[in-house]
Amino acid sequence: MIVIRVELWSAIDGQKTEIARAMINNVGGTLKVGDYQGETYRGRSVDALNTAMRRQQVTRSGTVTGHRRLDLHVWHLLAKMLTAMGYGK
Repeated sequence: MIVIRVELWSAIDGQKTEIARAMINNVGGTLKVGDYQGETYRGRSVDALNTAMRRQQVTRSGTVTGHRRLDLHVWHLLAKMLTAMGYGK
């Protein structure tokens, strides 16, 4: 599984605050081409996001099939997954 954490880093005091989290799971494919399912979780703090993951409080979900995992960087997979979830529209 791939866990994506979005953190806000303060330029003033260096404090780090997690404000979003997503997970992408490998659900099949071959060595070269993968299929994935992903979800984002409700919350804007570590505690809220941890609770959402435990309770499966998913805000959006999506599927990516046929991703060329050896040819493309993980950022490509993340972009495809966010698009599949309806983000960026």
